[in-house]
Amino acid sequence: MTLTYQRFTAVLLLICGSLFLSGIYYCLRVFWCGSLRMSELELEQRKNIKFLVKLGKSGNETREMLVQVYRDNAMKKTAVYKWVKRFSEVRESVTDKERSGRPVTSRTEGNIAKVCQIVGENHLLTVGSIAE
Repeated sequence: MTLTYQRFTAVLLLICGSLFLSGIYYCLRVFWCGSLRMSELELEQRKNIKFLVKLGKSGNETREMLVQVYRDNAMKKTAVYKWVKRFSEVRESVTDKERSGRPVTSRTEGNIAKVCQIVGENHLLTVGSIAE
């Protein structure tokens, strides 16, 4: 059995069951989901959509097949239709195109070192004052 964030936090909540832990659950969920922007599951589904488009399957048929295989973890209908359209228009890549502007995350080695240094100097700081 693999440990997912749902199982991990469910066990934590069962053991302690406090409001404090529900706050931790929220933080873990946000952190875990944010760090897994392009999950393996999503990439796998995009590859399957590309394959089904090449077989001539419609958006509805593709969505039904994904739900049949992935059940609750299947991509949303709008996302499936978006990828069906892209692959129908001769797109080959299953990954997102690079975007200009702010990066998805600001978790870099430099930022981590800065925060560690700031917190090391004064551990009573608030998140807002660290961000400044």
